[in-house]
Amino acid sequence: MHTEHTHIAVLGAGFGGIGLTIKLQEAGFDDIVVLERADDLGGTWQANTYPGCACDVPSQLYSFSFAPNPEWSRTYGKQPEILDYLRTVAERHGILGHLRLGTELLDARWDDADSLWRIETSRGELTADYFISAAGVFAEAKYPALPGLDTFAGRAFHSLHWDHDHDLTGERVAVIGTGASAVQFVPEIQPKVEALTVFQRSAPWIVPRLDRPTLGLERLLLRHMPLAQKAVRGTWYTLIEGFGLVGFVDNRFRHPYELLGRIQLRRQIRDPELRAKVTPDYMIGCKRAIFSDAYLPALDQDNVEVVTDGIAEVRPHSIRTRAGAEIPVDTIIFGTGFTAIPTAFDRIIGRDGVSIAQLYHQRPQTYLGAAIAGFPNFFCTLGPFGAAGNQSAIFMLESQIAYIVDALTTLRDRGEHRVEVRGEVQDDFVEEMRRRSADTVWLTGGCESYYTTPEGGNAGLYPNWSFEYRRRTRRFDIESYEVSA
Repeated sequence: MHTEHTHIAVLGAGFGGIGLTIKLQEAGFDDIVVLERADDLGGTWQANTYPGCACDVPSQLYSFSFAPNPEWSRTYGKQPEILDYLRTVAERHGILGHLRLGTELLDARWDDADSLWRIETSRGELTADYFISAAGVFAEAKYPALPGLDTFAGRAFHSLHWDHDHDLTGERVAVIGTGASAVQFVPEIQPKVEALTVFQRSAPWIVPRLDRPTLGLERLLLRHMPLAQKAVRGTWYTLIEGFGLVGFVDNRFRHPYELLGRIQLRRQIRDPELRAKVTPDYMIGCKRAIFSDAYLPALDQDNVEVVTDGIAEVRPHSIRTRAGAEIPVDTIIFGTGFTAIPTAFDRIIGRDGVSIAQLYHQRPQTYLGAAIAGFPNFFCTLGPFGAAGNQSAIFMLESQIAYIVDALTTLRDRGEHRVEVRGEVQDDFVEEMRRRSADTVWLTGGCESYYTTPEGGNAGLYPNWSFEYRRRTRRFDIESYEVSA
């Protein structure tokens, strides 16, 4: 039976996969297959449809630099508008024909004898000269291990899998978790429910969002003056990049940001007891700070209770806390975030029979977040130390996309076929990341988050300025790789 062969296989049709395919096509690569398990493109913006779902980076920055959009309706794009933007970009650049929607990766293994990737999907097998993962890190729901959860008689679901057919009106709802998703959907459901209990393990830092609709005059200006749009994008880039002062320069820079958060707390929470409950006890930046103007006022409503006691047990119609309180519950919504490692990484096997997930469990490791030793002819986006805590993910993605496209173009021009980052180069890079992370707020700020490993190390944030990262990825450094025909 004939097995289909493609020059380049890409995993994922979110921002990373779409941007990568566009730039590969522009560089003259036409034999590309994009594998996407969902029935639509969009990645996390196709998967997350909970009420209030929106980006926490301003839309003028959370968009491709090569596909600016002057028509954003708000400062921060909401999920439907971001998904529409991605569809428009994909259609405009003519890449829809490369997408294999509804096609899940089951297994991908490097064949050293034939120097190619053997890929098994839910719709058949194929081989590829190069395999690139653009799988997103917010793809798998994370659930807490709660005794008795299987006995719960009501409805329970994760924000990633929102049950839109389930009417919350008049219900007693428990929200478990206070991450970015919960901060967005709690204000949306609070007016509908009879009672809302928010189970909080640690209080998030909430800072002003200052979201607003864009004016027609603004959109007109951006539409007809591209330089104005670049100026707006550059301004947002500079403001957000400044968070790096707290993250990896000196945590004493946190004080102005913490002051903003404390002012927000005092202004929006009237009850001193509640205010004390939702005041963070760690440095801002230690975990993800959240932009919201609606979350704290929602907590201060008469039908809302914030519970900081741990959950002892879930019962058929209630939740019992470790302090002994029993809280009646009709519906449980998990706002507990995502697993750190996509399940697809268990299925990508390198030269030595080891999966990417196994490597990451040993320690976070890549070279520039874009290549992995032991995985020939493989690249990735937003791998460990390829994401920034102080910049739009799109900026980092575009840096990696440019690097990967330059790599494949260089190999094509030189007549080389096989490429793999040198082990010692990757080790030196990971050690550099370890050294630079030692005094960052992520490791010294007094909290636990997906920014850190269970051992207390950096889980994969780039501990330096994003513009410095872009400089390092501007050119494919072939001398850091083993290459051959």
